[in-house]
Amino acid sequence: MHAYVHIVDDDDSFRTALERRLKLAGYRVLTYASARQLLDRLPGDEEAGCILLDVRIPGMSGPELQGRLNELQSTLPIVFLTGYADTATTVQAIKAGAEDFLTKPIASDQLIEAIERAVARHELARSQRARFDSLRALLARLTPRERQVFDLIVCGRINKQVAYELGTTERTIKAHRHQVMEKMQVQSLAELVSIAERLGTRQPGGAVRG
Repeated sequence: MHAYVHIVDDDDSFRTALERRLKLAGYRVLTYASARQLLDRLPGDEEAGCILLDVRIPGMSGPELQGRLNELQSTLPIVFLTGYADTATTVQAIKAGAEDFLTKPIASDQLIEAIERAVARHELARSQRARFDSLRALLARLTPRERQVFDLIVCGRINKQVAYELGTTERTIKAHRHQVMEKMQVQSLAELVSIAERLGTRQPGGAVRG
Protein backbone atom coordinates (compact mmCIF):
# COMPACT_ATOMS: atom_id res chain seq x y z
CA MET A 1 0.00 0.00 0.00
CA HIS A 2 1.56 3.26 -1.13
CA ALA A 3 -1.44 5.58 -1.07
CA TYR A 4 -1.19 9.06 0.40
CA VAL A 5 -3.26 10.12 3.39
CA HIS A 6 -3.51 13.87 3.98
CA ILE A 7 -4.40 14.69 7.60
CA VAL A 8 -5.91 18.12 8.30
CA ASP A 9 -6.30 18.68 12.06
CA ASP A 10 -5.23 21.49 14.40
CA ASP A 11 -4.55 19.12 17.32
CA ASP A 12 -0.79 18.49 17.19
CA SER A 13 -0.80 15.39 19.41
CA PHE A 14 -3.73 13.80 17.57
CA ARG A 15 -2.10 14.56 14.21
CA THR A 16 1.19 13.01 15.31
CA ALA A 17 -0.46 9.90 16.75
CA LEU A 18 -2.56 9.44 13.62
CA GLU A 19 0.43 9.90 11.36
CA ARG A 20 2.38 7.25 13.28
CA ARG A 21 -0.55 4.83 13.20
CA LEU A 22 -1.09 5.21 9.45
CA LYS A 23 2.59 4.95 8.57
CA LEU A 24 2.70 1.65 10.45
CA ALA A 25 -0.23 0.53 8.29
CA GLY A 26 1.85 1.28 5.17
CA TYR A 27 0.47 4.65 4.10
CA ARG A 28 2.45 7.69 3.09
CA VAL A 29 1.25 10.52 5.31
CA LEU A 30 1.27 14.29 4.98
CA THR A 31 -0.09 16.51 7.76
CA TYR A 32 -1.56 20.01 7.85
CA ALA A 33 -2.50 22.12 10.89
CA SER A 34 -5.07 24.14 8.93
CA ALA A 35 -7.16 24.19 5.78
CA ARG A 36 -4.97 26.98 4.41
CA GLN A 37 -1.86 24.80 4.71
CA LEU A 38 -3.50 22.11 2.61
CA LEU A 39 -4.68 24.63 -0.01
CA ASP A 40 -1.20 26.16 -0.18
CA ARG A 41 0.22 22.70 -0.94
CA LEU A 42 -2.81 21.41 -2.82
CA PRO A 43 -2.31 17.68 -3.40
CA GLY A 44 -2.90 16.40 -6.90
CA ASP A 45 -4.40 13.07 -7.88
CA GLU A 46 -1.34 11.57 -9.56
CA GLU A 47 -1.25 9.10 -6.68
CA ALA A 48 -4.19 7.34 -5.05
CA GLY A 49 -5.09 8.71 -1.64
CA CYS A 50 -7.63 10.48 0.56
CA ILE A 51 -8.01 13.35 3.01
CA LEU A 52 -8.72 12.90 6.73
CA LEU A 53 -10.39 16.16 7.69
CA ASP A 54 -11.39 17.55 11.08
CA VAL A 55 -14.70 19.42 11.14
CA ARG A 56 -13.66 22.15 13.56
CA ILE A 57 -10.36 23.74 12.59
CA PRO A 58 -9.32 27.39 12.95
CA GLY A 59 -10.00 29.70 10.05
CA MET A 60 -11.69 27.70 7.32
CA SER A 61 -13.77 24.84 8.77
CA GLY A 62 -13.70 21.28 7.48
CA PRO A 63 -16.98 21.60 5.51
CA GLU A 64 -15.80 24.94 4.10
CA LEU A 65 -12.55 23.35 2.94
CA GLN A 66 -14.58 20.52 1.39
CA GLY A 67 -16.56 23.12 -0.58
CA ARG A 68 -13.36 24.83 -1.73
CA LEU A 69 -11.83 21.52 -2.82
CA ASN A 70 -14.99 20.74 -4.80
CA GLU A 71 -14.66 24.12 -6.52
CA LEU A 72 -11.05 23.28 -7.35
CA GLN A 73 -12.26 19.94 -8.76
CA SER A 74 -10.14 17.89 -6.38
CA THR A 75 -10.90 14.20 -6.74
CA LEU A 76 -9.41 13.12 -3.41
CA PRO A 77 -12.12 11.45 -1.29
CA ILE A 78 -12.68 13.07 2.12
CA VAL A 79 -13.14 11.17 5.38
CA PHE A 80 -14.31 13.50 8.14
CA LEU A 81 -13.09 13.02 11.71
CA THR A 82 -14.79 14.93 14.50
CA GLY A 83 -15.28 14.96 18.23
CA TYR A 84 -18.49 16.95 17.84
CA ALA A 85 -20.71 15.06 15.42
CA ASP A 86 -24.14 16.44 14.69
CA THR A 87 -26.69 15.21 12.17
CA ALA A 88 -26.92 18.43 10.16
CA THR A 89 -23.16 18.64 9.59
CA THR A 90 -22.95 14.95 8.77
CA VAL A 91 -25.76 15.16 6.20
CA GLN A 92 -24.25 18.29 4.65
CA ALA A 93 -20.83 16.67 4.33
CA ILE A 94 -22.19 13.44 2.83
CA LYS A 95 -24.37 15.36 0.36
CA ALA A 96 -21.27 17.32 -0.69
CA GLY A 97 -19.51 14.05 -1.48
CA ALA A 98 -17.72 13.01 1.72
CA GLU A 99 -16.68 9.38 1.73
CA ASP A 100 -17.32 8.87 5.45
CA PHE A 101 -17.96 10.71 8.70
CA LEU A 102 -16.24 9.27 11.77
CA THR A 103 -16.35 10.32 15.41
CA LYS A 104 -13.25 10.62 17.64
CA PRO A 105 -11.91 8.64 19.33
CA ILE A 106 -11.78 6.19 16.45
CA ALA A 107 -10.68 2.54 16.62
CA SER A 108 -7.71 1.75 14.37
CA ASP A 109 -9.46 -0.98 12.41
CA GLN A 110 -12.51 1.22 11.74
CA LEU A 111 -10.28 4.07 10.57
CA ILE A 112 -8.19 1.82 8.32
CA GLU A 113 -11.33 0.33 6.78
CA ALA A 114 -12.68 3.81 6.01
CA ILE A 115 -9.35 4.83 4.45
CA GLU A 116 -9.21 1.63 2.38
CA ARG A 117 -12.70 2.31 1.00
CA ALA A 118 -11.80 5.91 0.19
CA VAL A 119 -8.53 4.96 -1.52
CA ALA A 120 -10.23 2.18 -3.51
CA ARG A 121 -12.85 4.65 -4.75
CA HIS A 122 -10.14 7.13 -5.72
CA GLU A 123 -8.19 4.45 -7.59
CA LEU A 124 -11.34 3.48 -9.50
CA ALA A 125 -12.11 7.11 -10.36
CA ARG A 126 -8.53 7.68 -11.55
CA SER A 127 -8.67 4.55 -13.70
CA GLN A 128 -11.99 5.56 -15.25
CA ARG A 129 -10.74 9.08 -15.94
CA ALA A 130 -7.57 7.74 -17.57
CA ARG A 131 -9.69 5.51 -19.80
CA PHE A 132 -11.96 8.45 -20.68
CA ASP A 133 -8.96 10.63 -21.57
CA SER A 134 -7.55 7.80 -23.69
CA LEU A 135 -10.83 7.41 -25.62
CA ARG A 136 -11.09 11.17 -26.12
CA ALA A 137 -7.55 11.19 -27.54
CA LEU A 138 -8.47 8.40 -29.97
CA LEU A 139 -11.56 10.30 -31.11
CA ALA A 140 -9.45 13.41 -31.73
CA ARG A 141 -7.33 11.41 -34.21
CA LEU A 142 -10.27 11.00 -36.59
CA THR A 143 -10.33 13.19 -39.66
CA PRO A 144 -13.36 15.51 -40.07
CA ARG A 145 -14.92 13.06 -42.56
CA GLU A 146 -14.22 10.06 -40.32
CA ARG A 147 -15.85 11.94 -37.43
CA GLN A 148 -18.97 12.48 -39.55
CA VAL A 149 -19.05 8.76 -40.34
CA PHE A 150 -18.50 7.93 -36.67
CA ASP A 151 -21.40 10.17 -35.56
CA LEU A 152 -23.78 8.63 -38.09
CA ILE A 153 -22.96 4.96 -37.61
CA VAL A 154 -23.17 5.12 -33.81
CA CYS A 155 -26.71 6.44 -34.29
CA GLY A 156 -27.62 3.30 -36.22
CA ARG A 157 -27.23 4.45 -39.82
CA ILE A 158 -26.19 1.74 -42.26
CA ASN A 159 -23.46 2.40 -44.83
CA LYS A 160 -25.96 3.13 -47.61
CA GLN A 161 -27.71 5.78 -45.48
CA VAL A 162 -24.42 7.35 -44.43
CA ALA A 163 -23.29 7.52 -48.06
CA TYR A 164 -26.55 9.24 -49.05
CA GLU A 165 -26.35 11.77 -46.19
CA LEU A 166 -22.72 12.62 -46.92
CA GLY A 167 -23.13 12.64 -50.69
CA THR A 168 -20.62 9.92 -51.46
CA THR A 169 -20.50 6.23 -52.37
CA GLU A 170 -21.17 3.26 -50.14
CA ARG A 171 -17.73 1.92 -51.04
CA THR A 172 -16.11 5.11 -49.71
CA ILE A 173 -18.12 4.91 -46.49
CA LYS A 174 -17.01 1.31 -45.98
CA ALA A 175 -13.40 2.47 -46.23
CA HIS A 176 -14.00 5.33 -43.78
CA ARG A 177 -15.83 2.99 -41.41
CA HIS A 178 -12.89 0.60 -41.43
CA GLN A 179 -10.55 3.48 -40.58
CA VAL A 180 -12.84 4.63 -37.76
CA MET A 181 -12.94 1.16 -36.21
CA GLU A 182 -9.17 0.82 -36.51
CA LYS A 183 -8.38 4.25 -35.04
CA MET A 184 -10.85 3.79 -32.18
CA GLN A 185 -9.34 0.34 -31.53
CA VAL A 186 -12.62 -1.56 -31.53
CA GLN A 187 -13.83 -4.77 -33.17
CA SER A 188 -17.56 -4.17 -33.22
CA LEU A 189 -20.21 -1.51 -33.71
CA ALA A 190 -21.47 -2.20 -30.17
CA GLU A 191 -18.08 -1.18 -28.76
CA LEU A 192 -18.12 1.98 -30.87
CA VAL A 193 -21.60 2.89 -29.64
CA SER A 194 -20.51 2.29 -26.04
CA ILE A 195 -17.55 4.65 -26.51
CA ALA A 196 -19.76 7.34 -28.08
CA GLU A 197 -22.18 7.19 -25.15
CA ARG A 198 -19.33 7.25 -22.65
CA LEU A 199 -17.78 10.31 -24.29
CA GLY A 200 -21.16 12.02 -24.44
CA THR A 201 -21.20 12.33 -28.24
CA ARG A 202 -24.30 10.16 -28.51
CA GLN A 203 -27.40 10.22 -26.37
CA PRO A 204 -28.89 6.83 -25.38
CA GLY A 205 -31.80 7.53 -27.74
CA GLY A 206 -29.43 7.86 -30.65
CA ALA A 207 -29.14 11.63 -31.12
CA VAL A 208 -25.72 13.09 -31.73
CA ARG A 209 -24.29 15.79 -29.52
CA GLY A 210 -21.88 18.34 -30.95
